[in-house]
Amino acid sequence: MTLDILLIILGLLLVVFGADGLIEGASSVARKLGVSEFVIGVILVGFGTSLPELVVSVTGAVEGNSAIAIGNVVGSNIFNVLVILAVTALFCPIDITRINRHRDIPLTFAMSALVLTLGWVFGDGLSRLDGAILLLVFAGYIFLNFRWNGAREDPDAPKRHIPLLPAILLVLGGLAALVYGGRMFVDRSVDLAHRIGVSDKFIAITVLAVGTSLPEFVTALVAALKKHSQMALGNILGSITFNMMLILGTSAVISPMSFADMHWVDLSTLSVAILMLWTCIYTGKRNQLDRFDAAVMLGAACAYFVWLFIKL
Repeated sequence: MTLDILLIILGLLLVVFGADGLIEGASSVARKLGVSEFVIGVILVGFGTSLPELVVSVTGAVEGNSAIAIGNVVGSNIFNVLVILAVTALFCPIDITRINRHRDIPLTFAMSALVLTLGWVFGDGLSRLDGAILLLVFAGYIFLNFRWNGAREDPDAPKRHIPLLPAILLVLGGLAALVYGGRMFVDRSVDLAHRIGVSDKFIAITVLAVGTSLPEFVTALVAALKKHSQMALGNILGSITFNMMLILGTSAVISPMSFADMHWVDLSTLSVAILMLWTCIYTGKRNQLDRFDAAVMLGAACAYFVWLFIKL
């Protein structure tokens, strides 16, 4: 028990230091390559911080455990929006650009709706064909992001310059620390949860979802505090997209997945979470995810997690 707790703490420390290096390196790479920090947040940081979810869900698919594969993604995305973005906005309100409002956030909502339509409305899970569709949509999304967002700048971002090679090494080192630290945190946390005797679905949607979202949490918070607000938002939107399109798509191609273990409240909360992000732009201070919005989103998160524990 004591060793598990120590390893959990060590995993957290690795994630924190990894996030700091990743943000410094990624922002420098963005400037050197002439692409926006939002694109770097969506593509590079979003993918890097989603690696733990990819490992967990693909492993669940290979083992034929749909509850782990789907629950991890659903729980992670709920946590990404209702907790990570909310807590980040409490510390440092996140500015939302016109393009974020009219294109980036609606696209994220549309892709989440696509997954739920294929796997929940029109069936009881995702087939291999559904997985292939998700992967094709994901490829198109990545291509369009580079075409649409390549020249966007974050005017408030600090202009610290790091040479390209050290910046790339910072990115790689930060990603390695994030993934390894997140994996250590998840493994120890799951061991403790199993000793308590809770279900795979509950572990996936709580312990695994929170643990595998830890890199996004620390990365978004560090990015916002360092005044890279577009990278913080891009990280979360990119992570949600990677989770829904790439991870579920890959998992479904490996092994068709059933939504039978998912309650309608779990899936509805996922849709409501992204819809809340969209509507919060128009409440309180316009074009900003402010502290009032964050408090509302955290309240929704608390209500959902209370429901989870009641159902335990």
